[in-house]
Amino acid sequence: MRETLPLWIFLLILYIVYLASEVRANPYDYQILRVIDGDTVEFEADFLPGALKQKLSLRVYGVDTPEKGPRAKCTLENMRSLNAKLFTEQEIMNATKVQVYIKGWDKYGGRVLGDVILDGEFLSTKLISKGYARPYFGEGEKSNWCN
Repeated sequence: MRETLPLWIFLLILYIVYLASEVRANPYDYQILRVIDGDTVEFEADFLPGALKQKLSLRVYGVDTPEKGPRAKCTLENMRSLNAKLFTEQEIMNATKVQVYIKGWDKYGGRVLGDVILDGEFLSTKLISKGYARPYFGEGEKSNWCN
């Protein structure tokens, strides 16, 4: 663990630099309706055409949190998933200003990629710095949360 600490610090710094370099021209004041899991929320999407539900799911881009329920590979991963979800719920509930940043549509459709900005701080950065998530950009294997 001691040998990987500098690598994690480096990755976190690199991730923060990446976030700072992203064009953040579109933070919106949409209401978060519910937290689905540690890295997915549902928000009010009143900009959608009236025939559609006025809500969308947002997957926090650049992070991987543990899977829950039947998607969890072990009991430990399921427990970590519940902790990540609780952390996200508390961070959103305790923030005085909540904004949604939309990066684009997710490859699976039906949800968008982006981030939640809580009092000026990105949820993705908070999740990683507190150990509830690890950096992940859709390439390669996801983290093993079972050890």
